[in-house]
Amino acid sequence: MRNRYATLRYLQTLDPKADHERIHRISSDHEFPWDYGRGLEVAIWRTCCVPVISEMLDGTGEFAHRGQKRYDETRILLGEMVRGGYDSERGRQALRQINRAHSRFDIANQDMLYVLSTFIFEPVRWIDRWAWRRVSTVEKLAAFYFFVGVGRRMNIKGLPTDYDAFERFNREYERERFQPAASNHRVGTSLLRLYSSWYPRPLDAVVAATLPCRLDAEALRALGIAQPPAWARTLNRLGLRGHARAERLAPKSVARLLTRPTSRTYPGYPDGYDLSQIGPGGDGARTREMPSA
Repeated sequence: MRNRYATLRYLQTLDPKADHERIHRISSDHEFPWDYGRGLEVAIWRTCCVPVISEMLDGTGEFAHRGQKRYDETRILLGEMVRGGYDSERGRQALRQINRAHSRFDIANQDMLYVLSTFIFEPVRWIDRWAWRRVSTVEKLAAFYFFVGVGRRMNIKGLPTDYDAFERFNREYERERFQPAASNHRVGTSLLRLYSSWYPRPLDAVVAATLPCRLDAEALRALGIAQPPAWARTLNRLGLRGHARAERLAPKSVARLLTRPTSRTYPGYPDGYDLSQIGPGGDGARTREMPSA
């Protein structure tokens, strides 16, 4: 048990600004890999609560017809920047793919800023509520500096200069922009189907009933998704609390049981795929020849 906090003690010796890429990589990939993924899923879901964003996503048909591919691409491109750093060769290529995808649309700077903010705050909120320990101040600041660095390289303007200011922006934006819309409901329910599709029958139906528990009342109202019943809330709470206890006591065993494929759409990634083909507009089906053994 004592060694369970050794990594945290190491992270607390680092500078959250100067060492933010290392801290964020260790925190997201090694301390909280499962919980960080669930936080990012909530982040994607919450962006659909904003009609101007959901209308754009709905118009592309990506989540309705290629939801798994879109999810995998987001995970792959973000993962490249986290693992290698956003200024590494592959990190820069991932950023080019993201910027190329966004260039097809007329996206307001405030909306880009909000989406970026969800990638900081939703994983932190999820971990603080459901994971085996809370996020340390060093980890929170490192996530902030990491995504501000990403945002700067995406040419997002008006990036806040500190963590608290960015979180205030995130809260105020949601209070002003979360509104019910038909496009919210279509994209939001497409994500619900996607997230529950990762589980075999009949477990998928139970998961689909508990997944809305991960959203607050304001998000559910904006998405037009019904409040989950009491039994689903209880099952969700017991399951996530049980996971946190198991993660604290036996992290390696839990990781073996719950580690998911890097990608369902790109099963050979990264060895069998050209990173320049990942993302909307790329031909993800095109593979390069694998080296012989």
